Amino acid sequence: MPAGKPAGVPCVQLDADQRCRIFGSPERPAVCAGLQPSHEMCGRDAVAAMAWLTRLETATAPGSIG
Repeated sequence: MPAGKPAGVPCVQLDADQRCRIFGSPERPAVCAGLQPSHEMCGRDAVAAMAWLTRLETATAPGSIG
């Protein structure tokens, strides 16, 4: 996704099982490769993980303050 994506919009590279189709590929963006799972990020379940990722995307969006 060369121009990025809005928070809450799934990456076009995710398959039906929410797995990255380009994992390990040179085409995989550096930001994805650098995102390492942690308890803080993953929480107890997928809902908590998605909430954390949404907050991260919102906080780092162009024009965001903070």
